[in-house]
Amino acid sequence: MCRLFGFRSVIPSQVHSSLLAAENALGTQSTNHPDGWGVAYYIDDCPQVMRSAEHALADQLFHRLSGVVSSETVLAHVRKATQGERSVLNCHPFQYGRWVFAHNGDIPNFSAVKETMRHHIPPRLRRFILGDTDSETIFYLLLAELERLGPLNRAHSIDELILAVRRATDLVRDLCDAQNAKPSLLTLVVTDGSSLVGMHGGKELYFSTYKKSCPERDRCASLSPECEAPTATGFVNHFILSSEPLQGFNVWEGLQAGDIIGVDARMKVVRTRLERVDSRRFLSAS
Repeated sequence: MCRLFGFRSVIPSQVHSSLLAAENALGTQSTNHPDGWGVAYYIDDCPQVMRSAEHALADQLFHRLSGVVSSETVLAHVRKATQGERSVLNCHPFQYGRWVFAHNGDIPNFSAVKETMRHHIPPRLRRFILGDTDSETIFYLLLAELERLGPLNRAHSIDELILAVRRATDLVRDLCDAQNAKPSLLTLVVTDGSSLVGMHGGKELYFSTYKKSCPERDRCASLSPECEAPTATGFVNHFILSSEPLQGFNVWEGLQAGDIIGVDARMKVVRTRLERVDSRRFLSAS
């Protein structure tokens, strides 16, 4: 399976440590996930996406990019292919307009249900699917559900985004899981640069909102109590999602199957649960 990293902050921040410097940084994890990588970051509310089918740790572009990326929102992914060939078209994150998406999981026997799934995507959106992965198809199903709630080029509330995630993943399970002995694994992260949402859909996902002690506390103008302790207000200064706890100062908490968590444009944490998910089934499957 793949590895995910999502980041939101009140100030533009370097993510070099998470992508490359820490002992279990995303680049290091690519040793076991060698089928490509991608990094998306936002400049003036516009996503900049770099993707490659090369092994991240051996790719000089990944090294250069990890050293210069400084943004309020970052979404990164290293790939271990389960569906689709090793190709830049199949590398995550996927982008449409302001929306960026990455997936860790698998739809068993995807080839048998691909056309059925894509039939539920409006032709106007479906024509932009360029690769042959289950992940990209899930992304466009999510966009189709989001568009039901309003134009994709306008800001959506985090409640709308969570609802679209719920509807899209419910649809995937309705279309796919009855035909397969194993459930679809649908852990994902999606963002428009303002809101960022992750769902534990059967593969591990962790989050962090504070550090044991901020190494920049003496020079950071945005330091607040929420930086070094659980939030008492619901608002945070930084929010991180990762497939595994990254080494460093951050305090990590694991999500359970069915959990959906994210931050809105004001950096307020929202957490809910997809009650339809049978967590025991997923835990045994993963």
